[in-house]
Amino acid sequence: MGQTVLLVGLQWGDEGKGKVIDALSERFDLVVRFQGGANAGHTIHIGQEEFILRLVPSGILHPGTLCVIANGVVVDPVALTAEMAGLRQRGVDVGENLVISDRAHVVLPHHKALDEAREAARGKDRLGTTRNGIGPCYADKASRCGIRFAEMIEPDVFHERLVAVLEINNRILTQVYGAEPVDVDAAYDEYCRYAEELKPHVQDTVMLMRQALRDGKNILLEGAQGSMLDLNFGTYPYVTSSEVVGGATVGTGIPPTRIDRVIGVVKSYCSRVGTGPFPTEQDNEIGKAIHRTIEMHGGRERGSVTGRPRRCGWLDGVVLRHTAELNGVTGLAVGMLDVLSAFETLKVCTAYKLDGRGLHSFPASLTAVERVEPVYEELEGWCCDVSDVTRWEELPPQARRYLAAVEELAGAPVEFVSVGPERKQVIEREPDG
Repeated sequence: MGQTVLLVGLQWGDEGKGKVIDALSERFDLVVRFQGGANAGHTIHIGQEEFILRLVPSGILHPGTLCVIANGVVVDPVALTAEMAGLRQRGVDVGENLVISDRAHVVLPHHKALDEAREAARGKDRLGTTRNGIGPCYADKASRCGIRFAEMIEPDVFHERLVAVLEINNRILTQVYGAEPVDVDAAYDEYCRYAEELKPHVQDTVMLMRQALRDGKNILLEGAQGSMLDLNFGTYPYVTSSEVVGGATVGTGIPPTRIDRVIGVVKSYCSRVGTGPFPTEQDNEIGKAIHRTIEMHGGRERGSVTGRPRRCGWLDGVVLRHTAELNGVTGLAVGMLDVLSAFETLKVCTAYKLDGRGLHSFPASLTAVERVEPVYEELEGWCCDVSDVTRWEELPPQARRYLAAVEELAGAPVEFVSVGPERKQVIEREPDG
C-alpha cells in the first residue's frame, strides 16, 4: 500500500515547506497542492538556481512526479500560465505532469480590483494582503457565485456566468469604492485564451485521487501559507482566506482516514510578513542579526511573493503547541537551524503571561494576543557553522538539545532538519537517531 503524507506549516508561513517538499518529492508519485493561491510562494534552491513556485506544486522539479492543483486552490490563470512558461524556459518539463482540478475556482480581474480597493479603503487598518485577489475569490466561492475551471473551459457557459458576476461586482467597484469597472468583453476574450491554453491540463482530480489511492500510489499533500494564518485558528483577521488546518481533505477529496502521516514544518525561530500580532517579535538587534546571518548564507528574509521584509523573533512554543495539536502532527521538519549559529544564547517562548497570569494556550482574542508577554527559557547556543553537517549525530550537542526542546513543545519527533538553502542541505534523522 502507498502512503499519503500531509506537509503543513506550523507558523505564519515561510517555514521552508517548498524545500522540504522538494527533498521528499522523489519518493512520491503525486504532489498535490490543496489550498491557497498565487499569494503563496515556495522557494527551492538547486545549485546556483532559485525557483519560486506560486501555484505549480513543488514536485514539478522531479521528473516522473505528477503534480496536481486540487479543488481547494483558487487559481489565477494569468499567474499560472506565466509560471508554466517561466519553468519551460528554464528547461523544466511542464506538460501531462501538471493537472488542474475542474472544481478549482478561477481568480478573475474583478477579484484583484476588489482586493486592491478594499485594502486601500482600510487605510492604516489594512490587512496586508498580497492583493492577488485571493480573498475576494474565496468570498465568491462561499457566496456561491464563483466560476470554476469546469465553467471557464466552456466558452458559452463562461460568458453567461461572467456577465452575471461582473454586473454585481462592477456596481460594488464603482459605487462603493469609486474604482473603475472591469470591461466584460475584454475580460472574456483574455480569459478564453487562458482557458484554451490550460484546458488540456483540466480534469476531475477527485476521481484521480481515488484511483491513486486504489492503485497504492504515494501521495504528498502540499499546504500553502502556515497554520497561524488559518481562517479559523490563526490570528484573525490577519489571516489568509482558506483553511490551512484540515484543508487537505476538503481541498482534495481524500478522506481524513487515508492520511497516514502529518509532517509539520517549523522554522528554528519565527518570522512573519506584513501586519498582525507576533508575540516573540524582536524588533531590535536580535532581529537584525537574524537577517544578517541569513544574508551571509546567501538567503533572504523577504516574502517570496511580495518581497516585503519578514519580521523575525524567537521560537514561539505556545504557537507551536497550538498548531501541532490542531494538525495532529506525527513528525517535524525544522528549517533554518544554521541561522541560530550566530547566537551564544537562544531563547524559546514556553508560555505567555496575560494580565499577570500564566497562559499556556493561544488566545482567540486579538487584543489579548497583543497584550501577552512571552515567558522565555534560555538555551546554550552552539556558535559554529552547521551548514555542512549531513548526519544527525554530527550536529553539536547544543543543537540537538535545542531540537529536543522543539520536540517537547510540539509533542512530536524531529524527522528532518534543514541546515542551509540548498536541496542537499537536509538532514534526515534515522528512526533510532
